[in-house]
Amino acid sequence: MDSRTRVEMALNFETPDRPPIYATFVPEIQAQLQAEIGEKEPDLGAALGSDLVTTSAGLELSFYGGERPEYTCPWGIRWRWVSYGIGEYTEIVGPPLAGDKSKLESFIIPDPELDSHYETFRKMKDLYGKEKWMVGSSQISIFEAAWYLRGMEEFLMDMALDPDYTNALLDKVMRFPLIASRRHAESGADMVWFGDDISHQQGMMISVDMWRTYLKPRLATLFAEPKKINPNIKVAYHSCGNCEAVLDDMVEIGLDVLNPLQPTAIDPFAVKRRYGKHLALFGGLCVQHTMPHGTPDEVRAAVRKLKSECGEGGGYILAPAHHIQADTPLENIHAFYEEGMLAL
Repeated sequence: MDSRTRVEMALNFETPDRPPIYATFVPEIQAQLQAEIGEKEPDLGAALGSDLVTTSAGLELSFYGGERPEYTCPWGIRWRWVSYGIGEYTEIVGPPLAGDKSKLESFIIPDPELDSHYETFRKMKDLYGKEKWMVGSSQISIFEAAWYLRGMEEFLMDMALDPDYTNALLDKVMRFPLIASRRHAESGADMVWFGDDISHQQGMMISVDMWRTYLKPRLATLFAEPKKINPNIKVAYHSCGNCEAVLDDMVEIGLDVLNPLQPTAIDPFAVKRRYGKHLALFGGLCVQHTMPHGTPDEVRAAVRKLKSECGEGGGYILAPAHHIQADTPLENIHAFYEEGMLAL
């Protein structure tokens, strides 16, 4: 069974030969794996056995996006490189809309209609489109995009005290993922992928009422846009943490696939039991404990459990719950792929 058929069956709640498999990696792991396997394929995940190929457009590309020690991304955000011993991450140190609210009127987001944003997708589609499930991603879509630009504390205050400003900022930033989803659909994407971290490990970052006021109607618009181009396209949404409080709402407005099922925050098996064939699941393998600190056998056992329980009746893509981190042994990554690719 080829990858496209496998993913299509799974997301239509049919039972393929096994759940589809996918992973992403921080740059340190990417480099180690690339050195190990050589330049065999343009997409590292495909070389390892992933059934999906993803390319991105928009603000999510600003991570690791410039020179050290600091850089400014195309959205005007100033970032800083930070070392934590075994690797590096980047953090925001200069939100361009911090302070004076009048900055918003003249602020211009990158033009989502520029053809260059979608060149990589088209190239990967030409290479992999007949075999792999093609995903166009524009995560950091609304909530995160707004606070990246404004600063988290200020934007949370805006949401509580200044709805006019909040709505204006959200409307401005959502234009990019809206148009990107349309362009990805027009280019032949099988799935579009939105995302914002709206929750922490214990629950929502904002109240459900506030989420329904500001984010739900905009997400409904985002989810509907690519389906105007292709009614069969799937819509995925990423939020780390425990976002169970709004999952019924997400299903109501047309979400097809929930990612990443962070198991230290939300029980992927309970979500599977609750939503059955109403919501496909994507992720679930712990990158905080199992992948970095488990043995290869423990990784294999966790993979088998996810395949068996979350994969029952389709509706599941096997994946780590985020990028595989720099402290993860390569043998655990190989154990994940090897066990994951075994037929049920």
